[in-house]
Amino acid sequence: MKQRKQDNRTTFRTLALVSQLGLTMITAIGLATAVGVWLDRRLGTSWITAVLFVMGAIAGGQSAYRMIRKIYEPEQKKERELSGEDHPDVKKQ
Repeated sequence: MKQRKQDNRTTFRTLALVSQLGLTMITAIGLATAVGVWLDRRLGTSWITAVLFVMGAIAGGQSAYRMIRKIYEPEQKKERELSGEDHPDVKKQ
């Protein structure tokens, strides 16, 4: 029963992460594209939207990467501590 609870918790955590990553990407791309469309109409150009779309995609990707790293960093640290890699008495070769 305890294992099933842990599995459910992991599943919900993963679903929440995927949803949050999707929203992060869509928001960054959507806002950048909206500003690009507005600027193109205002200035009479046609290239600003494409540039801001790419910048929004890069910003969204970077934000998603940071989010994933922040979530999984404590787990990796815990694994290293359990394996003894971060122990001061263990010498690295």
